[in-house]
Amino acid sequence: MANIEIDENLRERLKSTLWFSIGKIVDEECLTLNVNATPQFIGALTEMVWVQLENASRDLESFAKHAGRSTINTDDVLLLARRNDGLGDLLKAFVDKEAASGGAAKGKGKAKK
Repeated sequence: MANIEIDENLRERLKSTLWFSIGKIVDEECLTLNVNATPQFIGALTEMVWVQLENASRDLESFAKHAGRSTINTDDVLLLARRNDGLGDLLKAFVDKEAASGGAAKGKGKAKK
């Protein structure tokens, strides 16, 4: 029971942090565009982003599990982005650039031959 309470507390803290961050971004954009955004808009946008994050995290966990891993890696993220060509291309270019510079180690394990 204590774990459930801790998880719910953590979930609420994360959601509050997300709301705060989205609020700051919206405020900055409102100043730039000279428009107003209601607190209800920020709340709705936060809920939408939260649901997207939950779906993405579930998908990433599923991809790693399907591959027999307990850790999510870049392959899982690239697989998640496969339906968004622009994002997939951008992420793939970034991963390739990091791999070429030697900065993107996939973690502990055997090196690919």
